Amino acid sequence: MTAHLDAARAALFGLGLVFPLFAAAAAPPPPPASPQTGAGRITCVGGVFFRSHDPKALAAWYADVLGLKVESWGGAMLNGDAPGRPPVVVWSPFPQSTPYMAPSTREFMVNFAVDDLDAILARLASKGVTVVGRDDKDPNGRFAWILDPDGTKIELWQPKRP
Repeated sequence: MTAHLDAARAALFGLGLVFPLFAAAAAPPPPPASPQTGAGRITCVGGVFFRSHDPKALAAWYADVLGLKVESWGGAMLNGDAPGRPPVVVWSPFPQSTPYMAPSTREFMVNFAVDDLDAILARLASKGVTVVGRDDKDPNGRFAWILDPDGTKIELWQPKRP
């Protein structure tokens, strides 16, 4: 396994999370040596921004198919502090050679936490969306993957509840 994946696994174990790509680890490595503290640090992901050949049509698809409330300015705002949401947002670069985002050829993947994976998958099926993968046995919850009309892979994650 590459040093990159080992570092990502260390960060995820430090957060108490392990995603399917990292699930084969035997034991969590020690936490990073010196986490940033005090003022002037990153506190969370503030947004996901990307290009599209037809942003209005893509925003309409996300509103119709995934139920995002798209605002008049063309984007959506998701509250991160609502009950039932995951305690963290994961930021993790992957090597260019990763197969994790396949079949998408895009350079990023969007992960949406969901409250009921079965319900959203039923809604997606009614709209003709194909599920390109699924994992119901991950120790961190249940996952499914779809592609949006631009070919971006979307990971749907129902976190495991305590």
